[in-house]
Amino acid sequence: MNNLDHMLERNKDFAAQQTAAGTLMPWLPRALPNVKAVIIGCADMRVDPVHVLGIEPGEAVVMRNIGGRITPDLLEQLGLLGRIGQVAGEIPGGGGEFHLVVLHHTDCGITRLTGDPAMLTRYFQIQEDELKAKAVTDPRTAVAVDVALLKTILALPGEWLISGLVYDVATGLAEIIVPPAPIRTA
Repeated sequence: MNNLDHMLERNKDFAAQQTAAGTLMPWLPRALPNVKAVIIGCADMRVDPVHVLGIEPGEAVVMRNIGGRITPDLLEQLGLLGRIGQVAGEIPGGGGEFHLVVLHHTDCGITRLTGDPAMLTRYFQIQEDELKAKAVTDPRTAVAVDVALLKTILALPGEWLISGLVYDVATGLAEIIVPPAPIRTA
């Protein structure tokens, strides 16, 4: 058996358990009110927000990219998610508390790209003289930078909570860098 075969076998077990418990995810419009958060994290396999934060099925939308960074591509994806909610006639969180969490981590692979500024500037779609402000080598500063950037996006509902965390791959603990607060105050 190859890796895919093993994954598909585990999927059969998963599906059987979900069907037996009656917990298969409902279609999106009925599921949206149950979503309590969007977690933006890194693609690093050591830092899966589902495991790191103990997220239950249907509790959060998890978006992952290199470094867990806020990039133009990620903003476009957030816009698409918002549009899906509009078309479905649903607002994530169903009018209750909703949280946008930016999750970075220590020992991130993106730090190894500092010697290739051209690659990083393409990734962030910025000029090279703007790269230092992205704080690529410092996850605590980087998460604060990304949270600040998200707060400038007027399309995000101001009442949503936003916070920034850094997960320490050595200890397994997540540290609050930017405490939860509304994206904007009235």
